[in-house]
Amino acid sequence: MKPMMQRRGVALITALLITALAGSVAAGLSWNNALDVRRTMVMLYRDQAIQVAVGSEGWVRSILRDDTASGSTSDHLGEIWATEIPALPIDAEAVQGEIFGKIEDLQGRFNINNLLDGNGEIDQPSFEQYERLLAALGLDVRLAGITADWLDADQTESIPDGAEDPLYSGLTPAYRTANQRMANVTELAALDGMDRESFEILLPHVTALPERTPINVNTATLAVLQSLGPNIRETDAEGLIALREDGGFVDYAGVFAPLVDKGLQQWISETSSYFQLKAVVQIDTVRITLFTVLHRDPNSPDVIPIRRSLGTI
Repeated sequence: MKPMMQRRGVALITALLITALAGSVAAGLSWNNALDVRRTMVMLYRDQAIQVAVGSEGWVRSILRDDTASGSTSDHLGEIWATEIPALPIDAEAVQGEIFGKIEDLQGRFNINNLLDGNGEIDQPSFEQYERLLAALGLDVRLAGITADWLDADQTESIPDGAEDPLYSGLTPAYRTANQRMANVTELAALDGMDRESFEILLPHVTALPERTPINVNTATLAVLQSLGPNIRETDAEGLIALREDGGFVDYAGVFAPLVDKGLQQWISETSSYFQLKAVVQIDTVRITLFTVLHRDPNSPDVIPIRRSLGTI
């Protein structure tokens, strides 16, 4: 009788172990299936968010085209394009979310590629302007020479400040200077002496555009206005910003003629051709940020996207 009870006990324990094992396998399969479903939904939401963000370009392009068609002779911060895009609901059968963002005039910033003239040589007036911009922001002025060496085609280090391939090739990982115009302003982060804090301070005041561009004084940041001439103090730049508040400068040429470095007078303007759209889309827990650089041809109604990037400029 006792062996029989022992065998029953073993069978019961075996059955319990099998049941526990089956339950554990079922729970694991269920968990993995839930993860797969969630992963698929996140990828789907991300794809949909990207499509919504790219679709917003059409709306922005029409705003910029309408601005040209209205006969506007200047671009300033009082225009429709300069207002932030409020949070707009995405209310479709498939998704629920929102989109918001803003349009920025990139010609209100210093174009790093202006450091090179039409012959690929360093443009001295623009170089001095960049030095003044760095000084206005409290950054190391030596970064101007280092940036110039990154752009110019030769391997001769600028004196007294500069950095060429011999320096960068000794780093880990090693890399080389571009020796050409910057394709993206984030290249500045690769410069010798450019730490994260300096980069973040400089970033709102600089851009990298595919050609030399004038500064739009109606939209320029305070530091960029201050960089236009050696005698423009911070209080002067603040006064200029106050003067342009009601629809931009009435006579920008007359205002800036006595202030701007003579070599830069041809590189100031009251109109712009390059803008940046920042579109942020939130669907469920998925959030994406799209940056698009738009070029508005002053001689035609076309507004063309020339560069897109996700998550970073």
